[in-house]
Amino acid sequence: MADVHAALRSLGLLLATAPDGEAPALESAEYDEATELAVRHFQQVRGLSVDGRVGEETYRALSEARWSLGDRLLRYDPERPMRGDDVTNLQERLLELGYDAGRADGMLGAETEAGLRAFQRDYGLTSDGTCGPATLRALRQLGRKVTGGRPQLLRQSASFVESGPHLIGRRIVVDAGHGGADTGFAAGETTEADLVFDLASRVEGRLAAAGATVYLTRGRSQGPELAQRTAFANDARADLFISLHMDAHSSEHARGVASYYYGTGSGASSTVGEQFANLVRREVVARTGLLDLGSHPKTWDLLRMTRMPSVRLDSGYLSHPVDRLLLLDARVRSAIAHGVLAAVQRLYLPAEADPATGTFVLPDKR
Repeated sequence: MADVHAALRSLGLLLATAPDGEAPALESAEYDEATELAVRHFQQVRGLSVDGRVGEETYRALSEARWSLGDRLLRYDPERPMRGDDVTNLQERLLELGYDAGRADGMLGAETEAGLRAFQRDYGLTSDGTCGPATLRALRQLGRKVTGGRPQLLRQSASFVESGPHLIGRRIVVDAGHGGADTGFAAGETTEADLVFDLASRVEGRLAAAGATVYLTRGRSQGPELAQRTAFANDARADLFISLHMDAHSSEHARGVASYYYGTGSGASSTVGEQFANLVRREVVARTGLLDLGSHPKTWDLLRMTRMPSVRLDSGYLSHPVDRLLLLDARVRSAIAHGVLAAVQRLYLPAEADPATGTFVLPDKR
């Protein structure tokens, strides 16, 4: 708890001194109301689930937040990739200068190293892929070169459209949430894990019929860890990743469809992921009549650790009586699956060929 308090104080979210003016003792640090409020604020700003608890994801984010660009040498380590706000800042600067450094996700991977080496080579520095004092000086001396929109949006969107409108050969990973001992929310004798696996199987069938190569992250009774799901998608070199869930909440008013993509809420995001999240949410809403809850940026590891555009779709609340009746209906789950297919297809279509929401129908190949 002491390190959590120290991190929150360094970020200005907790008072550095007690009301009497004395520095609070680290060994006496408690998880009080002020600490919970500070954690909730931090989670909100960082795009995490706002629950006021310091779980593994929140603790890691607090650790990463303490690094500023210049605090340490940055270099690519394939075994233990460096993570932190300093990495995010480096990625953002490279992207602003027009270098393809991948997503600004705070993880120094091979794409970021390639972008850094290209910058060093163009600026006449030693192209060693290490961000040290000389590279930092060069980055600070140069102003933004790419203007008029997010460069990664232009680059990613263009590559998707240029790759052609067909789905033949596209590798798509479909992740059915929960599984194994983790059943998720239970609706009578039916569990969320069973329903989303059924939905994932329907999505798999429709995408395969359209020519895509589809992989499921789990079987009916399996429950892989989050890291295993993201590693599976990365190893498959997937073009898209979609994680299917159904939500639940203690509030009797909670209902509807929401989608999530990687993003910090302050500019850094998976831009194709954002586009896909909007498409799939609108298609599902148009075909089911479920309430539209919008698309939202999140820094969840599920979206952050995957190296392709990734989306989580929450297709209704099993805790709400109306949503539950709809989701228990196989015809509605089929409509959701068709909405996912339509969204995937529309992602690859040029603007002039893009059909209106809710109108796409898979061509009959007979």
